[in-house]
Amino acid sequence: MTAVPALPPSDGRPDLLVLRAIKLGDALVAVPALHALRRAFPDHRITLATTAWLAPVVELLPVDVHLAQHGLDHPIAAPAGSVDVAVNLHGAGPESSDLVAALGARRVIGHVDPTHGYDGPEWPDDVHERERWADLVTWHGIPADPDEVAIARPQAPSVAPGAAVVHVGAFHGARHWPTDRFADVVRGLRARGLDVVLTGGADDVERAATVAQAAGLEPSAVLAGALELQAFAGVIAAASLVVTVDTGAAHLASAYGIPSVVVFGPAPPEAWGPPASGPHVVLTDASVRRGDVFAEDPDPALLAVGADDVLAAVDSLPVQASATP
Repeated sequence: MTAVPALPPSDGRPDLLVLRAIKLGDALVAVPALHALRRAFPDHRITLATTAWLAPVVELLPVDVHLAQHGLDHPIAAPAGSVDVAVNLHGAGPESSDLVAALGARRVIGHVDPTHGYDGPEWPDDVHERERWADLVTWHGIPADPDEVAIARPQAPSVAPGAAVVHVGAFHGARHWPTDRFADVVRGLRARGLDVVLTGGADDVERAATVAQAAGLEPSAVLAGALELQAFAGVIAAASLVVTVDTGAAHLASAYGIPSVVVFGPAPPEAWGPPASGPHVVLTDASVRRGDVFAEDPDPALLAVGADDVLAAVDSLPVQASATP
């Protein structure tokens, strides 16, 4: 699915537009609400207005159109009055509310907005992000299950089926777990009979190479910077295990029910962690959390977790060895 610059002409169905213009993990925590909207409006064309680079993953979500929306500093590219139902899954402040109101939709689904006269629930603090958006649409008469996180699997086969995926990347230094600890984890996973690949974005290639060299991995095991987004999702979907910090990789592991160990730093797992019902373990130390997600150095809550903690968590999960003799 290609991100389009403007809402396409009507295909005969009424249009429902959802605003959620952030990053991969942010899009994935909105999936339960998207599933609920799909069920409630089966005859609508559903458009997700979100970041253009997410297009390969948006293709796997229960939506029909991906409208490129780069943040909130420009209008949503849809003619006023062309949208039947507008849904604000982005926030409750004036930036997002004004953009949604400008669509002139017949029905608006969002948090209470007295400025524009829209009814809705008050913005809740201290709730999980999946629950925030599931509860929002439920309030509007559209029942949603916050644990309904599954997304479609990519059609292309994984380049590393059955591997343990160690995701070494993160957007900000506050979530950079030390490379020597990642290397210790890789050695431990291989000792447990697991094939290991290293993933990350283009900015994580050097980190991944450092981990690979320290752990004795072949360069071919370094997939960081080598996968487009849907191929990355495919690697996660076919993995035996995912070890990562709190990033989109963790949310993909949740979406595909893959056993995961997620190391949390500045962000609280109570707001961003995996479903409690899934095969996932969260590791952190909230007592030392600094909470600055944009800091350049790792959060103390992240550094409180050691490689032995991660390997002990792996041993508690239903993970099958994948390495060939």
